[in-house]
Amino acid sequence: MKNLYRKITLFGMAAATMLAVSCSFEEQVDPNGPSVDGVASEASIGQLNELVVGVEASFRNGLAIETTASGTLGRELYLFDADPRNTGDLLGKNGIGLDNNSFYSTGQWNGSYRCVKNANLLIEAASNTSAVTASEQNGYTGFAKTVIAYELIQMVKSYGQARVDVADEENLGPILDETAALAAIRTLLDEANSELGNASIVFNLSEGFEGFDDAGSMREFNRAVAAMAAVYAGDGSGALSALNNSYFSLNGDLTVGPKHAFGAGGNDAQNGVFKVPSPAGGDTNIGDNIIVHPDWVNDAEAGDARVAAKSAPTPDPTASLDGLFAEFETRLYDSPLSPVDILRNEELVLIYAEANILAGNTGNAVAGINRIRNSAGLSNYTGGNSTAELTTELLNQRRYSLWGENHRMYDLRRYGLTNTLPANEPRPGDQIFDRLPVPLAEEN
Repeated sequence: MKNLYRKITLFGMAAATMLAVSCSFEEQVDPNGPSVDGVASEASIGQLNELVVGVEASFRNGLAIETTASGTLGRELYLFDADPRNTGDLLGKNGIGLDNNSFYSTGQWNGSYRCVKNANLLIEAASNTSAVTASEQNGYTGFAKTVIAYELIQMVKSYGQARVDVADEENLGPILDETAALAAIRTLLDEANSELGNASIVFNLSEGFEGFDDAGSMREFNRAVAAMAAVYAGDGSGALSALNNSYFSLNGDLTVGPKHAFGAGGNDAQNGVFKVPSPAGGDTNIGDNIIVHPDWVNDAEAGDARVAAKSAPTPDPTASLDGLFAEFETRLYDSPLSPVDILRNEELVLIYAEANILAGNTGNAVAGINRIRNSAGLSNYTGGNSTAELTTELLNQRRYSLWGENHRMYDLRRYGLTNTLPANEPRPGDQIFDRLPVPLAEEN
């Protein structure tokens, strides 16, 4: 059954297009409900640009569920809210299994593929109109393919597989395993890179893409995503080659990179991972909060600035929900409008270190690790230089630099270390899962 993808089609695109400022539709079939037929052939530049807005807006879909679900599986955090499945199903309480028809299995899948659908529509519309030049078409398609590739990587990370061929919703391709999916994703990224190499950008993106909104910088973003895909595929040399053409900077600003932007308007979205800090002197708000797993705090090296930057003790550490105690809570974001990094330089430095480990370049790997350690207030790495020892240190730095960003579960799974998670903490009988189940409606 492959019904879920068909259902999403343009869902949410009508609302997303309302985010653009002072844009008008030309020959729109229904201005209150954009349709595929209205833009698939001879779309105007205005319509194409509205589609770009829809792509970027839907690029944020599923972020909150992606973070909390995978973060719970990876024992990074717990979501304390009114839904018992967040502290029950996802932690395998009392031997319970994951449900392939629950919000945690469908939420991220549905959200990401909604963005993929919108991006595929943009590709179709840009490829079937005489309103743009060849280089302008390349700008639209290169951007869309890069976004699709990024979203598919998130599918691989969370589900261990992905349906890559979805351009024709009436003839969907099979769900591919991780190896095949990553190979197809890397090919798509290379296609987009070639297109962006001969592109003109005639559309606007939000402030989240400031500095990455022309052909050259968009191509750098493409290569950054390609480097990420390469290390996930175990190709260190390929990752280093891609990094050389990205915005990676070993000694540069670690915060540089495109971001998801949010707004307070009625047709916009807010950062769903932000949680209001619990009031000082009052009871911990265990009804709606992201609780930091105590091991993340307790296992940190003394003086690691990332712990205080991303977490804080709760006013009442004895407060609990479903047998789990709320000792620490999130401080990852400052407000509901805080941007969320898509791929920042800090992650690229970690990718650089990992790529050098894979390629056998010990000195460069240590340099990358030390850049991250030093930025967190830690001294240089003094451990061994074997592949295993360096990988252990790398994964530890990723654990703290990328906390709450859908990395930990996948990092442990791809290195065969899922069994190192605390299976019996904090409740005896809890199970460990290393991926989300593919939604029932999407099974091949």
